[in-house]
Amino acid sequence: MKTSMRHLSLSLLALFLGGCALSPVYERPATPQPAAFKEAQGWVPAVPADALERGPWWGLFDDPVLNRLEAAVEVSNQNIAVATAAYAQARALVQQQRASLFPVVSLDGSAKRSGGGTTTGASRNSVQLNIGASWEPDVWGRLRGAVDSAGASAQASAADLASATLAAQGELAANYFSLRQADAQAALLRDTIAGYDRALQIARNRYAVGVATKTDVLQAETQLANARADEAGLARQRAQLEHAIAVLLGKAPAEFALAPAPWSATVPQVPVGVPSTLLQRRPDIAAAERRVAAANEQIGIARAAYFPSLGLNAAYGSSGTRVADLFGAAGSLWSLGLSATQTLFNAGATGARVDQARAAREQAVARYRQTVLTAFQDVEDQLAAAQVLARQQALRQQASQAADEAEALMLNRYRAGQVSFSEVVSAQASALSARRALVQAQADRQTAAIALIQALGGGWHERP
Repeated sequence: MKTSMRHLSLSLLALFLGGCALSPVYERPATPQPAAFKEAQGWVPAVPADALERGPWWGLFDDPVLNRLEAAVEVSNQNIAVATAAYAQARALVQQQRASLFPVVSLDGSAKRSGGGTTTGASRNSVQLNIGASWEPDVWGRLRGAVDSAGASAQASAADLASATLAAQGELAANYFSLRQADAQAALLRDTIAGYDRALQIARNRYAVGVATKTDVLQAETQLANARADEAGLARQRAQLEHAIAVLLGKAPAEFALAPAPWSATVPQVPVGVPSTLLQRRPDIAAAERRVAAANEQIGIARAAYFPSLGLNAAYGSSGTRVADLFGAAGSLWSLGLSATQTLFNAGATGARVDQARAAREQAVARYRQTVLTAFQDVEDQLAAAQVLARQQALRQQASQAADEAEALMLNRYRAGQVSFSEVVSAQASALSARRALVQAQADRQTAAIALIQALGGGWHERP
């Protein structure tokens, strides 16, 4: 009889320890995986394809100041700090769920002195000491499912942290190059203003000797004043960009300044790779996929409610009138217990919770697939933009050179009295517009390169 009971006990213990999984077997949802990007035809990277894996992606722009700023943004940016705290919270939740797999042991003690009136006799002392343990065997895999779900959520939180970091880094780079573009535009305007000032002096000289009308002088003054107003507007734009960079670095704008410097209009050829690598490199895709895994485990947790909830508990304690009595056998008590709870009727609430968990998983799957499709769209958009902007810059360069030459010729002809000053103004306005359009095209190419790097997932590495 004892042998049979021992075997039964061992069998129950093995069942308790092993448990059974009620969650569906998880498989990553299927998504479209084209063999190549549509807009990558003819795209030839100028650097090895693993460049983004080896180091910070902003190093491709070869700007020491940007390198220094990017190194600070991950440490000081408050949005990244929020995501970091959320990740730490998710990891703590994993530890909390994992603790439910182990017994809970508690210790309690008390000491009491009681008595009554003069007729009840002397007062009495009472001391007690108890130690107890309770454990819920994970027979149906509910607790293990909660641990796995929390673990998947923590991995999703890690990917959210990577997304926040990449977004802050990309925004910083875009703002930095916009600021440098403003510096370049300001330098261009200063040179233009100097040219307009010379043209105004020529008009005044010709008016003074009677070979030009007052209208020529007024037109020159108007053009010069407008150019100076544009220069003031650039100063406002630069100040706003400088403030935005300060906030990205976790500083008050009053505590940060970035001196004007020559603009390095470097536009790197970004290594693209194949579409399948995008599923591994984009942190938002990884976060969405991990949330599908977490939702999948919730189905098993909901299904566990169909089965009885089992519990084991044990207690040992002693009591007496003195502390010394606590360590004697006479006052000791012990207990062992097994409990089981089964819901017999809840009007279909358990089934509804299972259906709710299934629907939540389908929702997570749809979001994951939409994230993947959006990622493919982002890459295709930026690849197309990079190629179109490269062609545009070449054409803007040609237009700027032609406009500069036309401006010089027209000014010489005005000096010789061959054309009116209105034609000079028109040529100067066209030249300035062409120069500014060229600078804008160079800045647009840098912004598109940053956006392409972000669309490809940057230099993200999955956190362990």
